[in-house]
Amino acid sequence: MRFTKSRWLAATSAAVFALAGFAAQAATPRYGGTLHVKLRASSVSLDPREWMTGSLSSAAGEKLASLVYDRLVTLDDHAKFQPGLATEWSHDATARNWQFKLRSGVRFSDGSLLNPSDAVVSLQIALGKGFEVVAIENGVAIRAAHPAPDLLEQLASGRNFVFRPLPDGTLLGTGPFFVAESIVAAPSEVNPAAIKPARIKFQANEGAWSGRPFVDFVEVALGEPPLRQLLDLQVGKADITEIAPDLVRKGRQEGLRIWNSAPRTLVALRFDDALDAPASDQLREALWLALDRDTMANVLLQREAQPADSLLPQWLSGYAFLFESAMNLQRARELRAAFPAGVPGATQPLRLRVDASGDLFKLMGERVAVNARQANLLVQVALPGSVSNSSAAATGLHLFAWHYDSLSSRTELEAFVKQLLEGGDLPANTTDPEQLCAQERRLLDERRILPLVLLPEYAGIRANVHNWNASPWGDWRLADVWLDSEDPMTTKAPAGPQKNTSTARSPGARP
Repeated sequence: MRFTKSRWLAATSAAVFALAGFAAQAATPRYGGTLHVKLRASSVSLDPREWMTGSLSSAAGEKLASLVYDRLVTLDDHAKFQPGLATEWSHDATARNWQFKLRSGVRFSDGSLLNPSDAVVSLQIALGKGFEVVAIENGVAIRAAHPAPDLLEQLASGRNFVFRPLPDGTLLGTGPFFVAESIVAAPSEVNPAAIKPARIKFQANEGAWSGRPFVDFVEVALGEPPLRQLLDLQVGKADITEIAPDLVRKGRQEGLRIWNSAPRTLVALRFDDALDAPASDQLREALWLALDRDTMANVLLQREAQPADSLLPQWLSGYAFLFESAMNLQRARELRAAFPAGVPGATQPLRLRVDASGDLFKLMGERVAVNARQANLLVQVALPGSVSNSSAAATGLHLFAWHYDSLSSRTELEAFVKQLLEGGDLPANTTDPEQLCAQERRLLDERRILPLVLLPEYAGIRANVHNWNASPWGDWRLADVWLDSEDPMTTKAPAGPQKNTSTARSPGARP
């Protein structure tokens, strides 16, 4: 079967219509008010240069950074690229040389004009080696060392925002909001033993090229526990919250309005390279066959996850349906019975370190240990911060969570190879889905990474929130949201996009 770019876009478009969220209600939009958002991450960085590819904390940072910064291009709900800071683009026949014309008259939040050198500085850092970004008249040129037919997917996602760094560490953006206030976590005045969560207050950017957002402010509270977020949504203390996968069913049973994205996070196992071969080959195969992914997704996660047979999800790659990882407990036991003496997992337990924090991942680690025991394999779970988890030498296996940052399947697969397998770059000619499929199959056959489940993102949206239209790949588009006028949590605001001077204008975002 041949895979083409149009096939990838068709898969993305299908995901959009299947998971697009909530349509805008038939009511008159209004300006004003404060949108209250609560996130689980205890801290975030608004500096794209600091984000670690694949990390859950960087995912939260990207969500908030989209309030402050813009990208050259965007991807719409019909899987078509639309102008952002760039109004036109073109490339040569090799897809190695690209040109982008910048939108004229765009200003940063301090009123200064965007110029090509700003895009050069930020995009060169984001794209990294293999790309050269240079300023040209009215725009930028991007030259790739190898064909880059997926460059638009890269530029429409991940850390590829355009910003201007200032000497004091502030980053200026051209987005619909700017940071008006940032408060770090601190002990409560009433109860010093309790910690008040960190908060970031974003104010509407009156001069945004894309138009003034509807709400005056977006106030974000960080470090809120999952159950607290759910309760705050129910009692009206929050307008939008993250919902943990294991609380989604509870929220739906209580009549909450819940949105979900396409799968954005992979939960998987990774073997240490220190394990001796060929004994480790038998161990990897036995554990792979012992894993009950269906039970993990359908029972442990109450059908709010998908069993993972591949490294990349179907909506991103377009070929994930070709992979299959059926459980075969009998074959796993046969492999275990043939283990030579001294193999980890036989007479001595294989230490499983849970790299991701949270009760959900602890339960996933314990389920892996149960599955292993059914195949007569010994796996001992070591949680983050525990004494038993402090020695890397005693660890042979890791449970980790990987967040998909990019809309480019090649970029995402290459990040796996670099960061998790330490295998360098993919072959330079790996540019189309057929070649990517072959590379991913090779990686899966090595059994160094064992996919478990794919998790969507979930958000609870209060009834007073209108025009929620988040993308399937996780962009929340909060600039499009507006609030009911009668809601007691909102502040009084002007009837139209008038200047709001209630808060002093900050020069930009401080990471």
